[in-house]
Amino acid sequence: MLFQFFRLIFIVFLVSTAAVCANAQFPDASATGRDSGSKEDLPKNVKETLAKGRIDREKKDYEELVQRGEEAAKISAELSKSFTKQNKLSSEDQKKLDRLEKLAKKIRSELGGDGDDDSDDDKPSSTSAAIKMLQETTTSLVGMIKENTRYSVSVAAIETSNALLKVVRLLRFGGK
Repeated sequence: MLFQFFRLIFIVFLVSTAAVCANAQFPDASATGRDSGSKEDLPKNVKETLAKGRIDREKKDYEELVQRGEEAAKISAELSKSFTKQNKLSSEDQKKLDRLEKLAKKIRSELGGDGDDDSDDDKPSSTSAAIKMLQETTTSLVGMIKENTRYSVSVAAIETSNALLKVVRLLRFGGK
């Protein structure tokens, strides 16, 4: 019985020693200072393909950003028209405000912004003034998005998207 126990320990020792020796045969990425999956090791045509794919994704993202801006402008115009007719915001208009808020948040995050400041400057005095400000701010934001390239980050556009969000929230929640 004791012999079988020592035999088992000896076999475990041999297997673990063999595993350590086998692992030592593989080159260590930290020893050479290079990772085996580095882009530097890729052939030129693969690097070009990756670069083209990245450029295509950036173009597509920029086009989607412009489309979101145009959709926001369209919703803003619809809200203005609806308010002019009814002199109030309907439940359908509230849904449009929800969509406009989501679009503004998405635009802001794609521009690199994250939170809006808590300042209450330029707070509209009435709903009609807020609707007018909403349309002006949306138009301004779309213009800023279109005049910039996909490579630039516009601080003014981020601030305008924050202002747009404030006006939307004012209209949705009555200034809360």
